[in-house]
Amino acid sequence: MVTEPRAAASLILLRRGGAHRDRGVEILLVRRSPEATFMPGVWVFPGGGVDAEDGDGDEAAHRVAAVRELHEEAGIELAPDTELFAWSRWITPELVPVRFDTRFYVALAPAHSPPRPDGEETTEAAWIAPGEALEQHRAGELDLVFPTIKHLEGLLPFSTSDDVLEAARDRVVEPILPRVVGEGDERRVVLPGEPGY
Repeated sequence: MVTEPRAAASLILLRRGGAHRDRGVEILLVRRSPEATFMPGVWVFPGGGVDAEDGDGDEAAHRVAAVRELHEEAGIELAPDTELFAWSRWITPELVPVRFDTRFYVALAPAHSPPRPDGEETTEAAWIAPGEALEQHRAGELDLVFPTIKHLEGLLPFSTSDDVLEAARDRVVEPILPRVVGEGDERRVVLPGEPGY
């Protein structure tokens, strides 16, 4: 039996300017609590489930949820006029018992936004360049999951946060439903358009 995915939202928060201008793209990652029942100890973009009180209208409720989760998990509050741009939509593979239909957004952080993990859902937080996060993952220093890895890889071609935001303005978002193929040690995740999908 296939579990119905729960609506969720996640925010790829970017920073720029000041002393950070020469660093290129930097994004915020938070580390989920090691005691969490879902993805313990993994570094992710702030996010979570869409709640009934997040409002009416599918897109609006997802945006409210993304902003709320950022504040809850990282202690960063976005101004009401902050633009959130749709970046992607990922649906957990049908084989997985806990499933989410997650809309990812990109937004620019307010100036001087040190993250403050809540100590319950998240235990650590860091501003990091996508390439550096991927290198730390390959070295076994940063535990990442497939969708986060794919989003970080997708940010590698961009030189600045402004470039990311500009690309997001005209981005067409199609749902991505990965599949798990193979058996045992041969199991792997494939995306639409890849061999074996």
